[in-house]
Amino acid sequence: MIKINYKKIDFSKNLSNKKGFSILSSRKIIDDLIESLKINLKKNNLNLKNIGTFRVIKKHERIGINPKTKEKFIVKPRYSISFKVSKKLLKLINI
Repeated sequence: MIKINYKKIDFSKNLSNKKGFSILSSRKIIDDLIESLKINLKKNNLNLKNIGTFRVIKKHERIGINPKTKEKFIVKPRYSISFKVSKKLLKLINI
């Protein structure tokens, strides 16, 4: 499996090429989409039909270990985001 780093500018160029928008317009669309995701995730979980579900998870405080020095330290509590892909999208990928 090849790992591909895909940046916002790559999304913008792809959208621009496929739909004929200018790159600036495409970048604005991508930025607005990301901003909308942020706002909705702050409120609650986000379900995008036929794509998947984003969920906010609260991670508790725990003890971590530096693998190099074996030194223990405390990892502070924080929020994280998980994504579960929809079955429909999964079927499209696994043709």
